[in-house]
Amino acid sequence: MMNKSLINILAAVAISTPVLIAPAMVTPAAAQVDLNVSIGVPPPAPVYEVVPAPRAGYAWAPGFWRWDGGRHVWAAGHWMEERRGYHWVPDRWAHSGATWRHEVGHWDREPERHGFNHWH
Repeated sequence: MMNKSLINILAAVAISTPVLIAPAMVTPAAAQVDLNVSIGVPPPAPVYEVVPAPRAGYAWAPGFWRWDGGRHVWAAGHWMEERRGYHWVPDRWAHSGATWRHEVGHWDREPERHGFNHWH
């Protein structure tokens, strides 16, 4: 009898789990979750990349140093489909005291406040 109850409970959980998780995966808040990294090691000098000619309907995301496996690794620039009414704010490293914090690139409606309105 106990095995049958346990099987019924597990079946109910298995059936209801997608219903509980799926909405969280498609909400705007879930789509904007990112991971900022703070470390005590400054990034190397940026790598010079030739920016390709503009492409209609796309925005250029310049390359940046990402933190991976305890070291800086260069992530090359790439084209992204543009979002009308938005501008791309590139990834960057901010220095604060003894730490460096990676600020993840993102789409923004007000690029002037970041000083990056020339990237689009």
